[in-house]
Amino acid sequence: MKDPREVIIRPIITEHSYDMMEQNTYTFEVAKDANKVEIAQAIEAIFEVKVVKVNTLNVKPKPKRVRYQLGQTRTWKKAMVTLKEGDTIELFAS
Repeated sequence: MKDPREVIIRPIITEHSYDMMEQNTYTFEVAKDANKVEIAQAIEAIFEVKVVKVNTLNVKPKPKRVRYQLGQTRTWKKAMVTLKEGDTIELFAS
């Protein structure tokens, strides 16, 4: 089994992800080779919560240009994790 910290790279903090937190769905950047089962096990191990559903998608690169040099942003994998009712993840501990 992979180390959970290698599977979950970082949380995604955007306006849309904040709106999804009200529905108990959290968004993370995950390793490109991680599958849904590994992602669910890693979230349960790190945050000690119960995962109900995991949705994943591969984010495609966008074309970028710096002066005359053409390039692309990197590709990465995103996971939207839905937790059991009553479970929460404190991303910003106060």
